[in-house]
Amino acid sequence: MIRNWRQFQDASIHRFFQFNGVLSILILLGIFFILFKDGLPALQQLGVGTFIQMIWNPTSFVQETYGMGAMIISTLMVTFLALLIAVPVGLGCAAYLSEVAPNWVREILKPVIEILAGIPSVVLGFLGIVIIGPWIARVFHLPNGLNALNGAILLAVMSLPTIISISEDAISSVPRAYKEASLALGASKWQTLIRVIVPSALSGIIASVMLGMGRAIGETMTVLMATGNALKTPTHILEAVRTMTATIAIELGEVPFGSEHYHGLFVIGFVLFVMTFLVNLVADIVLAKYQEVER
Repeated sequence: MIRNWRQFQDASIHRFFQFNGVLSILILLGIFFILFKDGLPALQQLGVGTFIQMIWNPTSFVQETYGMGAMIISTLMVTFLALLIAVPVGLGCAAYLSEVAPNWVREILKPVIEILAGIPSVVLGFLGIVIIGPWIARVFHLPNGLNALNGAILLAVMSLPTIISISEDAISSVPRAYKEASLALGASKWQTLIRVIVPSALSGIIASVMLGMGRAIGETMTVLMATGNALKTPTHILEAVRTMTATIAIELGEVPFGSEHYHGLFVIGFVLFVMTFLVNLVADIVLAKYQEVER
């Protein structure tokens, strides 16, 4: 009787987790289907080539244009600039926490980093307006600091917790024998860290960077507040830009339901969904390979 009850419990728990896994996949497919279904009318009416153009001006009285090129370039510019800032800082912090910092420092810094991940994006956007923006304007002698650099700095701050946490776990998981062998051969602690430990944890570090990139691409409120929202093709990082997420947030609430403009915004959402999905998929594949190597 007891054995049958335990088997029933095990089977129920198994079915419960299986159901949740299948449900997650169905939700993901549902999002994909809704974005594709609502974006398809715009693609049929306007053609794919229309959305490849650089100019987005769906409210023009002369000729409506639905080109996403400038928004895609702006999104990628802000994202990669954020990674250029966040990756060295995050990797350095992760290496310090795992290999250098004493236990009491580690116990303080790790909760602080986790708290950083919980700061609302609207708060960071507000700080970008009142602190980072004026600082950029003073340093570069600009009328205002609402530009791609401002958004990249804020996105870097938002990506740091992901990069630090996963990179720190990857570095800590490197077998201790590697470190001991390197030190026994006469290498310094710095040489061991740079030439042995970090290369051994490279797969996990790459996965952390990819996940941080996915976090940055999908951010809305921070870039909406801090980048200036100029619908033009950016030529340098001190120009105002508008990302894909900001365009959806600004225009979707006021666009007529069922119009070409409405369906065009769903095309942007679909492209953004595919971009973030691919980034996270690559990160998961890299992380899975890293875990297999560790086993």
